[in-house]
Amino acid sequence: MADIPKIRFKGFTEPWEQRKLSDVTESIKNGYTYRADGSRDHRYKITRIESISSGVINTEKLGSSDEVNENYRLVDGDILFSHINSLPYIANTALYTADLGEIYHGMNLLNIRSRHEEIDSHFLLHLLKKESTRDWFRIIAKPAVNQASISTTEVGSFKFLIPGMEEQKKISSSLDNLDHLITLHQRKCDDTKKLKKYMLQKMFPKNGEKFPEIRFKGFTEAWEQRKLGEVFKEYSEKNHTELPALTIIQGGGTVKREESDRNLMYDESNLSNYKMVRKDDFIVHLRSFEGGLEKSLLDGIISPAYHTFHSDVADSRFYYPYFRSHEFIKHKLVPHVYGIRDGRSIDIAGMKTIEIPYTSIEEQRKIGDYLESLDHLITLHRRAL
Repeated sequence: MADIPKIRFKGFTEPWEQRKLSDVTESIKNGYTYRADGSRDHRYKITRIESISSGVINTEKLGSSDEVNENYRLVDGDILFSHINSLPYIANTALYTADLGEIYHGMNLLNIRSRHEEIDSHFLLHLLKKESTRDWFRIIAKPAVNQASISTTEVGSFKFLIPGMEEQKKISSSLDNLDHLITLHQRKCDDTKKLKKYMLQKMFPKNGEKFPEIRFKGFTEAWEQRKLGEVFKEYSEKNHTELPALTIIQGGGTVKREESDRNLMYDESNLSNYKMVRKDDFIVHLRSFEGGLEKSLLDGIISPAYHTFHSDVADSRFYYPYFRSHEFIKHKLVPHVYGIRDGRSIDIAGMKTIEIPYTSIEEQRKIGDYLESLDHLITLHRRAL
């Protein structure tokens, strides 16, 4: 085992030392067994297995009790460790900090309390969160019927390399900053998704109504209900072998077949029989009722088993989230699905009779621009993550 890392902050040259967890901790002890009744309204907050994930304590998932033992009150820097859990979740960890308020250490979790002169709690947390560390604990865990377990002695026997305190703090501070950035981008991504969901609910009229709750300025006309087959026209154009063959991904649009990870085999001599689809047009497969309609992200050709729809009076960015919605798939499309299990198919003629909300193309484009901007923000946050 190498005792000097490949990447290091400037000024640190000393080799790392191998230690056991029991050498650098004051205690590794089991939690307090309290009477749980499912209520969160009791006086004292107590940790549960569900309380820890991703290195943090989820205060929304704490248990509670009116009686506690003061010996189990958490102190700043304590690390909670899931030593009894199903195997994929064993060795989950979380760091307690004083700003979380008064919390007590509950059953089925170990409390690892560091010797602060020996090891920085944040450094230890990052060490325990490493996938290689968790793999080690999964290997020594004793599997039972529905869960596995690790003893306090086995946890204490974990060996690792450790630098001096100053280098520990430098490393943990850097990793803490990265975790903070990840959390911020995740929160921004989640908030933007929630905003999009909310706006979709408000920018389309509710069932039986003709006006949405939220609308861009300048639009006052009532919305209509039109048949899908009147707004979108089916077309079938073949002999376009100059275009790339596409693979359709439910909820993900289209990709070129050679760029798809599905590696589907197809006979190139049959490509002349494939149907052309234009960018932003909709695609329906007879047997893909779960996904409803999918939108093409580029010009290409698709299997003859698909149906293609184009509209000169509709903005696909406006209709795509509607066609992917629970309201459309479960309430409007499903009545036009027949067959059982894997043999279920969409009745295309029946699908064309579905009534869909319709407003002017100008308003559709305005809404489409807005939804596209939210999708762009979501993509940016995902890339940052």
